[in-house]
Amino acid sequence: MAEQLYDRFGEPIPMDEPKKQGLFGRLKEGLSKTRNNIVAGMDQVFAGFTTIDDEFYEELEEILVMGDIGVNAAGSIIERLKDAVKEQHIHQPEDCRKLLIDSIKEQMQVGETAYEFEQKQSVVMVIGVNGVGKTTTVGKLASKLKSENKRVLMAAADTFRAGAIEQLVEWSNRAGVEIIAGTEGQDPASIVFDAVSAAKARNVDVLLCDTAGRLHNKKNLMNELEKMNRIIDREFPGVHRENLIVVDGTTGQNALNQAREFAQVADLTGIVITKLDGTAKGGIAVAIQSELQIPVKYIGVGEGIDDLQKFDPDSFVNALFDVSLSEEDEEA
Repeated sequence: MAEQLYDRFGEPIPMDEPKKQGLFGRLKEGLSKTRNNIVAGMDQVFAGFTTIDDEFYEELEEILVMGDIGVNAAGSIIERLKDAVKEQHIHQPEDCRKLLIDSIKEQMQVGETAYEFEQKQSVVMVIGVNGVGKTTTVGKLASKLKSENKRVLMAAADTFRAGAIEQLVEWSNRAGVEIIAGTEGQDPASIVFDAVSAAKARNVDVLLCDTAGRLHNKKNLMNELEKMNRIIDREFPGVHRENLIVVDGTTGQNALNQAREFAQVADLTGIVITKLDGTAKGGIAVAIQSELQIPVKYIGVGEGIDDLQKFDPDSFVNALFDVSLSEEDEEA
């Protein structure tokens, strides 16, 4: 295989691949470290107990917490497991495995309207701290939407991070979508104003706005987001709105903390978790959705332009717990 090449921003340059894995295969491969971290411990618990008792539940809960599923989410999952065990009169620990997996799938359901913005004329604000893959996510999402025959426009409204505008311009070239960009240090709201005007004039389906991620100064961040929101409300009344926060899956509980902080200054409608491939902390997806009641909508399990996937709770949990799928499902 040819050596992966990177651009001057450290982003991988998309390469032609002879054959792409199915989505489930890529997800399963990306979650291998997390799976090894959780499944091995669970196997030991199921094999080490002959009866279902408080200690059995405590051991399972500890394994979930160690897998970055989080204390609150793990506790909720175990409580539902206990209820199911009682209702179904389960007596053997091994018989709890499927119940546990089904409980986590139930915890992770996204909802029927999660991707409604893809079917309506929408403005999507993409927020998150620097370094989580926010600008890259905008580029990948733009490419994904364009492949679904949507007319997409990007707005480079992160005017404070050095190189952010050039990076998004490069992604616009890769994805083949138009972009509205200004200059470094320019008022982000003015970029959004120009982008909204262009989106209306060009009858764009989805406007994707990259934004600054200066969480260390919440007051300035809140003021900037409020100003941009006011402009969108005034200039584009009735347009469908979406606020996606991007977090880095490799940071585990820090990702949860960031999402919690941003939820205080923005009406978050969805979460994008990047860099799940190669991390042992993929369980954070469960923790974030459980604790914040905000759906995970996309996950990144690779560096390629098409490695941003819609979140499918069944596929995610199956990959997390090494549940086999049929060959037909793997190629889906």
